[in-house]
Amino acid sequence: MSNPGERGVPGAKQNSNLSLYFQPRLIFVFVMGFASGLPLALSSATLFFWLAETGVTLTAIGLFALVGTPYNFKFFWAPFIDRVPIPVLTRILGRRRSWMLVIQIGLMLAIAALGLSKPETAPLLTAVCALAVAFFSASQDIVIDAYRIEILDKDEQGAGAAMTQAGYRLGAIMAGAGALFLADQFDWSLVYLLMAALVIVGMLAAIFAPDPERRNPELTKAYSEKGFRSIVVDPFVEFFQRNGSTTALIILAFILLYKFGDAYAGVMAYPFYYEMGFTKSEVATVSKIFGVIATVVGVFLGGLIVKRYGIMKSLLGCGVLQMLSNLMYAAQSLAGHDVQFLFFTIGIENISGGMGSSAFVAYLSVLCNTSYTGTQFALFTSFMAFGRTFLSASSGWMVELTGWFSFFLISTIVALPGLLLLLWMMRKLPIEIQTSNSGMTGNQTKVSEI
Repeated sequence: MSNPGERGVPGAKQNSNLSLYFQPRLIFVFVMGFASGLPLALSSATLFFWLAETGVTLTAIGLFALVGTPYNFKFFWAPFIDRVPIPVLTRILGRRRSWMLVIQIGLMLAIAALGLSKPETAPLLTAVCALAVAFFSASQDIVIDAYRIEILDKDEQGAGAAMTQAGYRLGAIMAGAGALFLADQFDWSLVYLLMAALVIVGMLAAIFAPDPERRNPELTKAYSEKGFRSIVVDPFVEFFQRNGSTTALIILAFILLYKFGDAYAGVMAYPFYYEMGFTKSEVATVSKIFGVIATVVGVFLGGLIVKRYGIMKSLLGCGVLQMLSNLMYAAQSLAGHDVQFLFFTIGIENISGGMGSSAFVAYLSVLCNTSYTGTQFALFTSFMAFGRTFLSASSGWMVELTGWFSFFLISTIVALPGLLLLLWMMRKLPIEIQTSNSGMTGNQTKVSEI
């Protein structure tokens, strides 16, 4: 039998009854996943294709990755979203839904402003608008992640994760493939205005979804705790006290590095497709539609692997595949404009990436204490996003310096530090040590149940 902490995904009691996925709460989770998946590409991959098409240099496009900075620092304002009410609106919708609605209004306006900007003549204004999109998107992720965990029972968390991933991928398709297909027919400004209108879907979910506080009175009690320490300090102190300062820093370093190779190559993916001569429709079909399907397949494969081999071994195996898949892009650079080969490249890369993501999300989940769900999850995902923004900002410069083939070899090599750190953690920091004495309450699953 596996050790505690080496079995399955948190809270994922197996339920063969597919009717579970049609419960109203899970349908709302799916819709919120869609809302969460929509904006990221609009300030990153889709935007990068737009920039490449307007003649912006690869070095500048690489620097545009810095607009994702809010994803790195969202843990700074997550405590306030966790605890601070919005006057009047919180009494009507509850704390989570009121924050969700206000943030989505800001997100809609930011996406529309980004679409109306002119990157070919005013790239700085475009960057500011993209930064605003990223800020509201990161803030929305904080409240949606916390809502999902709080609204579902412990034995529904696995189904909730699946519904979130499915909704997120659909949102990503709309902002990726959908936007590219539309851009073949219409001006980019109109495309972004249409994407802004899709935020209404998330707003409707925020208005009509059930309130977690009505299902779990303990949340109201936790929210009532006021003061700077309760709101801002305790979520971080708890994580560091639980693990010890050295171990906590090692865990955060691993979170930063595990997906870095993927992120480093991913920033340049769309400019790469453009320079290889692929049309927007070809990229939309292969990268976004087929690619998203491949990712979903990878996510479910990763879940099965986690169940069979445990979290840490799955992180290692999936991480190795995730790293090696970057070599397919190096091969694609030699194949050039070959759509059939692109299907092969995207299939391998996205399946392995989905497998790695599944194991990684399982790992992040067992690190959280649900007394501080939004803040601690924001802390972990902020470190994960750091590689996609600051560490990846040099990617465009690296392409111009070395060429596409060498760049993708380098993106494979930069994934090694995360895997080496994981090997050290597997020997020195078993997962039951990292999650022990976590003071778990409410929906959160104990390590012994994983």
